[in-house]
Amino acid sequence: MRKLSLLLTCCLAAHVLHAQTIARFVVESGKYSRTNIPVSCDVTFSESDILQLQEVKGTRHIPVAFQSGPHQISWLLDGINKPGSQRIFELIKIDPQKLAVVQQVRIPPAMLAIDSSGSLILQEHNHHLLQYNYAVVNPPAGVDTVYRRSGFIHPLWSPNGQVLTNIHPQGHWHHVGIWNPWTHTEFEGKETDFWNLQKKEGTVRFISFLSQTQGDIWCGFKALQDHVTREKTALHEIWDIRAYSCGSDTTRRIWDFTSTLSCVSSPIELLQYRYGGGFGFRATADWNATNSKVLTSEGKTRINADSTRARWIKITGNTKAGILVLCAPDNYDFPQPLRVWPENTERGEIMLNYSPTKMKPWNLEYGKEYRQRYRIMVYENDITAAEAENAWQAFAHPPVVKVTAAF
Repeated sequence: MRKLSLLLTCCLAAHVLHAQTIARFVVESGKYSRTNIPVSCDVTFSESDILQLQEVKGTRHIPVAFQSGPHQISWLLDGINKPGSQRIFELIKIDPQKLAVVQQVRIPPAMLAIDSSGSLILQEHNHHLLQYNYAVVNPPAGVDTVYRRSGFIHPLWSPNGQVLTNIHPQGHWHHVGIWNPWTHTEFEGKETDFWNLQKKEGTVRFISFLSQTQGDIWCGFKALQDHVTREKTALHEIWDIRAYSCGSDTTRRIWDFTSTLSCVSSPIELLQYRYGGGFGFRATADWNATNSKVLTSEGKTRINADSTRARWIKITGNTKAGILVLCAPDNYDFPQPLRVWPENTERGEIMLNYSPTKMKPWNLEYGKEYRQRYRIMVYENDITAAEAENAWQAFAHPPVVKVTAAF
């Protein structure tokens, strides 16, 4: 996608007579309120086209930031969109010969993926969002090197710059920020634990990046990770991480986590296990039982959330920041069970899992792919249960984008 200056974007509005409309979109909010929510739509255009997206408000055509990919565009439905509301957008192609009167200056995208000595940092302009560690990270000095690990997220930053994750906490050296290992599995006749590294049965390793993306609406990456036993690789896993522009509200930021599992050569059973496995979050050590709050979609708190099912769970700490994790309705055994450490565990610190195998096993067959999706919102101060519910509805039932005209 071409990156042109804001000067060009604004000046183009005066030259719409020299533009061709490619498509018109009607975005319907539906039954729920939507706030700063990303949307996308398939559309056909040439890679060489100079494109502009405009919002149509009566006779006004207002330029809108967007991001193009292969046969698709993405943009942010900025602001608060009330239930039942709709907004109209047009994608236009600019005649390059008419751009001679306008100065063109290339600028970097707003959403960046920056490689930094073994890690990939996602950020909006100069604001850090999250860091994916693809190089092996060693545990603290003096701790068994079996706890060396790659392929995890840490730090995760809140909008006000607080670090919300923790790695290698004392006594749980295998906890690494945000990660997705499986604890109790059966592979080729052997029980294998990819989580508890001290067992030396298995681990997870970063293998390679499949893609890295920057743009004005989102940045992210796809990374191949392998679940390996002592002898061989059991599972391929692809992480697809996308962090979105915050729009007009800098106190809320969202990003999507998608894990796709596939067997390498033999089936594997993720056994039912009371401690579960899957999407894991180890919170900053600054949060404990006395200065943080847990709430789920079902009204459970830290006292009674463990082993209950929830569409979403939020944790707010004393750093005037928090995290909301939304579970997609097409995930295995949705609404998935939770693992939440009780208040009297490990100095009151917090560890959270969405654990799809906590109540039933999951058989993964060779030749098939298995996807799990979560959306994470990080926020300043706190959010209400109603705001958390609206965020889940927007994730589970995104706004409908209708192409009403294609030219």
